[in-house]
Amino acid sequence: MFARSGAMTSPLETLTPGMPILFGGDKLTHVSADLAARFAAGDRLIVVQETGALLHVPRATHEIAGAAVGRAADAFAALAGVTDAAITGFFERFAEALESETVWAPIADANAADVADATARGRPTTRLLADARMRADMIAGLRTWRDAPATRERVVGSVDHDGWSVEQVTAPLGVVGFVFEGRPNVFADAAGVIRGGNTVVFRIGSDALRTARAISQHALTPALAAAGLPAGAAVLIDSAEHAAGWALFADARLSLAVARGSGAAVAQLGAVARQAGTPVSLHGTGGAWLFADVSADPERFAAAVLHSLDRKVCNTLNVCCIARARAMELTPIFLDALRRAGERRGQGARLHVDQPGHPGAPGITVETHAELDLGREWEWDQIPEVSLQLVGDLDEAVALFNRHSPRFVASLIAEDAAAQASFYATVDAAFVGDGFTRWVDGQYAFERPELGLSNWQGGRLFARGGVLSGDGVFTLRTRMRQRDVTVHR
Repeated sequence: MFARSGAMTSPLETLTPGMPILFGGDKLTHVSADLAARFAAGDRLIVVQETGALLHVPRATHEIAGAAVGRAADAFAALAGVTDAAITGFFERFAEALESETVWAPIADANAADVADATARGRPTTRLLADARMRADMIAGLRTWRDAPATRERVVGSVDHDGWSVEQVTAPLGVVGFVFEGRPNVFADAAGVIRGGNTVVFRIGSDALRTARAISQHALTPALAAAGLPAGAAVLIDSAEHAAGWALFADARLSLAVARGSGAAVAQLGAVARQAGTPVSLHGTGGAWLFADVSADPERFAAAVLHSLDRKVCNTLNVCCIARARAMELTPIFLDALRRAGERRGQGARLHVDQPGHPGAPGITVETHAELDLGREWEWDQIPEVSLQLVGDLDEAVALFNRHSPRFVASLIAEDAAAQASFYATVDAAFVGDGFTRWVDGQYAFERPELGLSNWQGGRLFARGGVLSGDGVFTLRTRMRQRDVTVHR
């Protein structure tokens, strides 16, 4: 006689302070008094198995996110019957809407309100401002997708047998969940997944929610309708709650989860999605590294520093390494370029070093550390901020990059071809160059608006480049065609 064991489940309706919660299979965390007080029947509790973090998703937030994914799932099925010509028309109509001054006016008003609120709360606004340049980039990105070839049912491989054949054909992946920081232009980037017959659910940070609502209401949704696409092909989760992102990524109906933003928040979102069995594309930690070799050309080095510090994004210069043998010559050149980068923004600059008594330069605030935290990404808004590290040789610089950086962007200024070859072979970076670092961008480099860039901090990617773009979101189906009905095994 054997006893049958099994788990008995019931809805979680309350939490009590100090309640133990199992995570990771062998560890316990405990419910705080605040979480217990906020939790109500119908709410969800997500236990992050990697860290033990307890994420509270209120019932209303869960329902908003679930409804958005449901609309996108229905739209995905409907897109199978929509022509590629109609999808092309959507991108043109979206671009035309953003070009219209009548349409843009309420978007600009909403963005001004977002910027004013963010400024009042001491939040950075560089990425939030929907200015003429961002508007033009959005329009250009949409027309890139308008002109891009259709990706559905593209044969990527075939094998011909006696009397029959098989072929592998591209197919849409499904619903893409997209959580991003307050950059309104990401709407145009992420809409690119529709080119391949996918649908997308957006969750944007609270800083840009008014702008996102206005773009959705006045441009995106009307463009979908005018082109004959289902309204759920692109859905904004209208919630300022962080929990909306957790609820979205916990939804197993997603085929891909994409997150952009700060490192800790993105890592947590990725953990939530992986627990739900959803593949993820994450980019949370950035910061580019630049190396000046013993063979560096001073003019080229100065230009690379200056043009890598125009604004703070993921590919902005964060750590600069200079060979000690050239330090007396190249350090003043570096400082001058850093000073000019600050002046260009009407600001000074901030430099982090581990050399006591570093002279710095006028307009540059120098902070000395016993040991530089080379893995830290400086999150500046207006004042350029970088670390400077002197190294014995290129091998030492590469070793520091491979040990401390997010293994994202590495650039070498060197006239020695052998040094460039050695650098490319040994530096463990997803993006490698020999000049300014800001080239790392899907639209700028590949003329494909990006959903996100991936570093190698969590390991190299399997059979996929570091730039995720709309036309890279697909799966493969295999189709057999039989010519001879007598074929058998």
